[in-house]
This record gives sequence, structure tokens and C-alpha cells, in this order.
Amino acid sequence: MAAVHERMPSEEDVVDTADIFGLLGDPRRLRLLVALLDGELCVCDLAAVTGMTESATSHALRLLRAHRVVSVRRDGRMAYYRLDDAHVRMLVDLAVAHTKHTEAIHPERDMGVAR
Repeated sequence: MAAVHERMPSEEDVVDTADIFGLLGDPRRLRLLVALLDGELCVCDLAAVTGMTESATSHALRLLRAHRVVSVRRDGRMAYYRLDDAHVRMLVDLAVAHTKHTEAIHPERDMGVAR
């Protein structure tokens, strides 16, 4: 038990990590991150590829940027977003791969469905 306790992150780090998973828990924001797996895109392209409005896309990107999940490069009036680092890329890649290779059971979705 001492080894487990020693490895346990600080309370602040646990809360910050939970915040990241909360951001990834939104399907719209996750679509944006999946779109950025291939490289950087501008807001208008991200909106088009995800089916979101540019306003909703910008809002989601602001949240992701504030948590250092994405970063931005400006070129004149254009802003190009990309995944912030390899850790974010790995997290998104692994989550998508896990979903593709497992059959999820969703009791929370099936609660109102009679079988």
C-alpha cells in the first residue's frame, strides 16, 4: 500500500487531470481533437469537418486551449489550431483505438429501454 500511496498524484494534479477528462467527455470537443490528429486546421475548417458552427468551434477551442490541450498559431487574421503536444495526441489516439477494439456496455444509456 505504501508504494501505491507514493505514486498517488497530488490532489491538485488529480483535479486537473479530471478536468482534462471532462473536456474529452464532450463529443463535440472530442471531434475537434480527432480532426486535429492529422495536423493543424483553422476554425472554419474545424467547423466544417465537425458540423459545428464557427462560434461553437471557437468556444470549444478556447476551453481546450485554456487547459493546454490545443495550441494556436496565428498567421495574420487566421488562427490555426493543433494538438498541444504528443501526450494529447497519445491520449486521443488511445481512446479512439480502445473504442474501436472493444464493445462498450452502456447501462446508463439503456436504462429506459425494455429488453
